[in-house]
Formats: sequence, structure tokens, C-alpha cells
Amino acid sequence: MASDTATAKPDRGPGPGWLRWLPNSRIGRLILVLNMLGLAILIVGALVLNELRRGLVNARIDSLATQGELIATIIDQTATVGEPTPALDAGYASQVLQLLSNPRTQRARLFDAHGKLIADSYWVADRVEWKVLPPARARDGDGGVNLQLQAPAAPPGPPNRAKEALAREVREALNGQHRAGMRLGDDGEQVVSVSLPIQHVQAVLGVLTLEAGDVDQVIARQRAAMLPFILLSIAVTLASSLLLNNLIAHPVRRLARAADRVRLSRARAISLPDIAGRQDELGDLTRSLEAMTGALSERMDAIERFAADVAHEIKNPLTSMRSAVETLDIVTDPAARERLLRILKLDVQRLDRLVTDISNASRLDAELSREDPRAFDLGRLMGEIVQLYDAQARPGEVGVRFTPAQTLEPILVSGREGPIGQVFRNLIDNARSFSPEGGEVRVTLERQRGEALAVVEDDGPGVPPDNLETVFERFYTSRPKGAAFGGNSGLGLSIARQIVQAHGGTIRAENRVDAAGAVQGARFIVVLPEARR
Repeated sequence: MASDTATAKPDRGPGPGWLRWLPNSRIGRLILVLNMLGLAILIVGALVLNELRRGLVNARIDSLATQGELIATIIDQTATVGEPTPALDAGYASQVLQLLSNPRTQRARLFDAHGKLIADSYWVADRVEWKVLPPARARDGDGGVNLQLQAPAAPPGPPNRAKEALAREVREALNGQHRAGMRLGDDGEQVVSVSLPIQHVQAVLGVLTLEAGDVDQVIARQRAAMLPFILLSIAVTLASSLLLNNLIAHPVRRLARAADRVRLSRARAISLPDIAGRQDELGDLTRSLEAMTGALSERMDAIERFAADVAHEIKNPLTSMRSAVETLDIVTDPAARERLLRILKLDVQRLDRLVTDISNASRLDAELSREDPRAFDLGRLMGEIVQLYDAQARPGEVGVRFTPAQTLEPILVSGREGPIGQVFRNLIDNARSFSPEGGEVRVTLERQRGEALAVVEDDGPGVPPDNLETVFERFYTSRPKGAAFGGNSGLGLSIARQIVQAHGGTIRAENRVDAAGAVQGARFIVVLPEARR
């Protein structure tokens, strides 16, 4: 849930100017950062291209080595002179190198046995070296223009490492070694170089060096070709991040603020129909929160009504008691005083029963949520309850008789055994309170289409047809003439319905009638779903 401070503050962007387009949400910023981080890793990896560069270098080395071996073999076969001491004909070797016409991206150089350069492919290819000239400057005392070029400054710096690297490579090749790898070129860039000795039998006549400097250019072209895809990936990532922010982070923040409003009593329930209509997890969460806060709001309304009803019901016997006490001091007639004392006793009994039932009703929700539901034998529970009434029965009181279901397997229901037992105790107590002296309350249990059907019948006056539903409302009492005052609090049947509904069942009332339509008593029917075996 969002904090009170966050709820009270208006929405503000993370910063001024161009930063305002960033999501004003931690989740939104996290989505953006994580998406961009993953994309940045892919982009950096693609731009570095270490593996690609290494593969290109190795492929170029293999290509130059193959080409160099072929050129060295041809030069050895065609440009070697002298017997028995062989030597390399420099002029003919240069012509052979010219005829082989190396690509412009490669450079071939030929050295004699002493390491002296005798041929260069740049020479035979008429390659022209060029560079940008420095700007001209005007120096004319008479106002004319003197187009005198500035002499380029000599490049300062370390010794020519490119020549040293080439000389070292040539010396190794003159010793009969094949040399291949990367080294510094004349223009200061890295080149792939292969140096092969030109051998006639065992004599080293010279060295052929092939170098290529187009590896970095190939990689640069590939990077340039990847640039549109990189830009497209960045655009898609930003769009998806902002979309996820609008679809996830923003609705979650609205839910948190709505929950804060409920907590701070500015609203009784969460209501976000635009989010609740979504067919995804956020929609499910919103609908669940709306249902939860709606149920809490109804619970609060019920508690308020219950408190008002309790105050009203307690006030009645208190008013009667106060009137009786005030009258008792001024009444001298013993018979009248006895009636007042009887009224006080009945009011005390009524208050005691009210407080007991109110206490049971207030603890009901906690008891229903405290125990975990489990399967139990409903017939066994009802039989134990009826046996308890039989054991406590006094002569002349209303008896209770139980008729179990005629089935081989027990009737199992899933729920909480204590509250279910309270349902039948309330129904039996209610039936006994309205039954005539010497009457009987009959309790039966049957299985009907996968449900447990329990019935409690009495021989009392029945329930008025208009009150068959209102008898389950709190503090509803309808005492027949002559019934004991204060014998019912009006909460027993209300508690029974609440428990039955919490277990997924139903309870209803009806009257027993004979063939002539005369009411013979009341019947309360409880239906509970059977537990899955």
C-alpha cells in the first residue's frame, strides 16, 4: 500500500525538461531500466564483435598464407638462378609479383636474403599516396594575395614502430619460420600480416610478406549496417517500456491510492471500473479488491445496524426494570410488589439471554474463520446433541426425538463441527420454546441428491405466513399468547442462518398443516452440501 505522504502529494515527473517523459513510478522506471540494460548489453556485444573480429583475422591469415605459399612457390620455380649456389633474380621476381596482380586491399613485399626490399605491390600498382594539404595563408605587404602553403610540421612522436615490427617479422622468416598475426602498419593501423620464406631446397632466398588492412573496415561496415536495427530496437524497447508502465505500473499505483482512500475513511470501497474490466491478472486483482472492500463495507454496515439493534433491545428491559424499581418503593400492596419483583426477574433473565446471544453473535465471525473446515459425520453430531437434551430433560418438559438417515454410509459434510452444532441447538431451543407442555420436537436427517437434509419440527402454533422469512432477521420475536416473556432474544435463528450460509447451505421455515389446512406446527429445513469423498 502506498504511504500517506505519497498519496497526499500530486503527481510530478522525475525532473524538469526532457526528463518529464520518464515514468513517475518505481516499477515503471525499473521496467525501463531493465529493458534498456538488456538491450544495451546486446548492442555493446554486437558492436564489440570480438568473436567476429577474431574469426575475420583467422580467415584472413589463412587466406594470405595460402596465397603467399602459392606466390612463394611460383617465385622459387621461376626466379631462382645459380648453380650450385642458388640466388633470387630480383627483376624477374618483381615481374612475377606484378603478374599475380594482388588486390588493392592487400600489399605484397619481397625481400632478398639480406632483408633488403626488392619489390612492393604498391610500386607495380601505380598507387598514389595522397593527403589533405594545409590551408593557404596570405602574406603580401602590398595588399596582394600570396598563396603560400604552410609547410607541414614533422610528426613528432616515438620511433617508427611499424618498420621495426616489419623488420622483426622479416628476420624471423629469414630463419625459415612462418610468421602470421597482427602488427602495426605504415599508416598506424593494425594489419593482418603473413611472412613466408622463399626456399630453394634448404636455402632461404628471400621473404614474401603479405598484409591486409581491411579487417577493421569490414567490421565498421557491419556496424554501420547494424545501426538501423539498433535504432529500431531502442525505439521498440522504449515503446514497450512505456506501454508496460501504462498497463502495469500506473494501474498498480491507482490501486494503492484507492486502498489508501479506503484506509483513511474517505471511501468505503475500491471502485476502478476501467481496470476491473480488464481480462488479465490486474483485472482479477482489481475485481478481488473491489469485492473484498465491498464485503468489508457491508460488514461495517451490518455492525452498525447490529449495534443499533443491540442498543434498542437492551434498552427495553432496562426501561422496564427502571420503572419497576421506581414503582416498588411506593407500592405497599404485597400482591403488587410480588408482581413487580416477578417482572424484575423476567427482565433480568431477558437481559441475561440477550447478552449471551449477543456475545455468541459477535464471536461468530471469529469462530468461523479460526477453525479449518473438515469432513465430519453429521448424523453422529445430531445424535449427540439430542442425547444431551434427553440427559438434561426434566419431567413435563418438551422432549426431543432424533430419526437418523436410513443409509449404510454416514452422511459427511465439510465444515466446522462447533458452529454446525450450534445451528441445531438454536433450532431445537426455538422449537421447544414454542411447543406446548408435554409436546415433542422431532429431528430427522436424510440424504437427498448429494445433499444432507436436516429437519426440525415442533407442535407449536407455527409461523405467521408473512413472517416465514423475517423470522431469520436479528431481534425478531413473535411470541404467541401465553408464552413466557423474555424466552427468546430474536438472535438464535439469525445466527443459525449465518452459520449455514457460511457453509454453503440454505435454511428455510415452513408450517406443518393437516389435511384440512390447519397449522400443526413449524418446520425448519437445513440443507448442507455433502463432503467429497
